[in-house]
Amino acid sequence: MNQNTILSGGQRRSNYTLSIAIIGALFFIFGFVTWLNGSLIPYLRIACELNNFEAYLVTFAFYISYFVMAIPSSWVLKRTGFKRGMMVGLLVMSLGAVFFIPAALTRTYYLFLTGLFIIGTGLSILQTASNPYITILGPIESAARRISIMGICNKVAGAISPLILGAIILKNADEITISLQTMNGVQRDTVLDALAQRVIVPYIIIALVLLFLAMMVRFSSLPEIDTEQELQNPYGSGTSKKNVFQFPQLVFGVIALFFYVGAEVIAADTIIPYGKSWGIPMDTAKTFTTLTLLAMIVGYLIGIFTIPKYLRQEKALQISAVVGLLFTLAALLTHGMASVACIATLGLANAIMWPAIWPLALEGLGRFTKIGSALLIMSIAGGALLPLIYGKLVDEFDAQKGYWLLIPCYLIIWYYATAGHRKRVFWN
Repeated sequence: MNQNTILSGGQRRSNYTLSIAIIGALFFIFGFVTWLNGSLIPYLRIACELNNFEAYLVTFAFYISYFVMAIPSSWVLKRTGFKRGMMVGLLVMSLGAVFFIPAALTRTYYLFLTGLFIIGTGLSILQTASNPYITILGPIESAARRISIMGICNKVAGAISPLILGAIILKNADEITISLQTMNGVQRDTVLDALAQRVIVPYIIIALVLLFLAMMVRFSSLPEIDTEQELQNPYGSGTSKKNVFQFPQLVFGVIALFFYVGAEVIAADTIIPYGKSWGIPMDTAKTFTTLTLLAMIVGYLIGIFTIPKYLRQEKALQISAVVGLLFTLAALLTHGMASVACIATLGLANAIMWPAIWPLALEGLGRFTKIGSALLIMSIAGGALLPLIYGKLVDEFDAQKGYWLLIPCYLIIWYYATAGHRKRVFWN
């Protein structure tokens, strides 16, 4: 009997390690795909001849899918469970990558946006499954630490992907932009068509890799976690609540995550055109998204070594919000490369926010964990809407003044870290 218990415990440890590894691989993949947008925005602005507002429809189409598809994603997970749900998400992402082929061949911006929306739909399923999975997989006190490890997988991929794609699709972008000004209609179309077709091979490869990973997950030994079995749920039962909106910590968490994602996407996806606005060459500016993500990796490493041993999750979130405010003000008050460096360093401030908000928001949800997770995924729509507002501010004023939008974002996150996450009833 004791031997069986020991073997069972060993098996649980083996399954835990394997689960961490597989989920880490998935975080790497959706990090790789997500942070391609930083290169796609300046690329499509040239290839499809767009203004700033139109160019940031890239982030809108990608991130709005989380809002539209998060609740359907929770329905998918109820039918499939976490494991098969992850497989479905990867298959949908693969389909979205395939859409880039006709989009590039016809140089049709709305087909590019459709492909991005489909990729985002697959990611919404994948994230609705993987984020609560990694959160529930171990003790609540160390959830931010586990999510930080996943964040490193995500951001290492994110640091690599714009370098790879940027080297392919933004090669000689400055020369092409200058030469287009002197070309007639036919010459212009020929050059732009060739530029648009640069994405075909990379996205075929992405589609095939996603298809392979879907099959790998399907036939893996990844264990299922049943949040409907309340006794096995580390967050408690939540049986005194009748619906998910009766959890203030979740509702305020959704709001905080909305503004966090908006701030993160603005910091990473606007930094290349922001560098260009200061006259920095594209060959240099195209690496700036990678700098932002490297700063996030540093932030995740700090989180791994300090949470929960030295810092509670909520304290780390408070510090991150204050650091975000300070670097934003520095970016607004400096010029040129110094200002760009401040925007890149926002990655350091943003790193711990996602890992800290998730466990604070899901604590105590019990059988509402899946739908709560879906609502948190919906808040990723902040990455769709806030960059659009930034783009409009840039068109109306200038690229630097657009960053004033970040100030209220970090103030709202600071409120959640100090008070919002503690609320268990709304009116107190």
